[in-house]
Amino acid sequence: MKTVIETPTFISTSRQIWSEVEIEELITYLAINYDDGDVIPRSGGMRKLRWGGKNTGKRGGSRVIYYNSSEFCVTLVYAYRKNKQENTTTKELKHLKNEV
Repeated sequence: MKTVIETPTFISTSRQIWSEVEIEELITYLAINYDDGDVIPRSGGMRKLRWGGKNTGKRGGSRVIYYNSSEFCVTLVYAYRKNKQENTTTKELKHLKNEV
């Protein structure tokens, strides 16, 4: 099990989507299943995970951008609703990578 760190961007974006209980469930899940998300091309190793919430499934739910930063740590970088934003741009990914 890895330690999970939340960036300021993740804290602000995730609280707009999920309850504290749902965020804790996500953190617990990623501490164990840190390789589950798909690696995002040209992101320097960041991953994108589908994550459902209350009344939404994974496919129509939200996305979590995170970085498997070391053998001991996972860093949660960004969260967004799929219906608000389809994908993150290369420019956004570069900015997010600088937070890690």
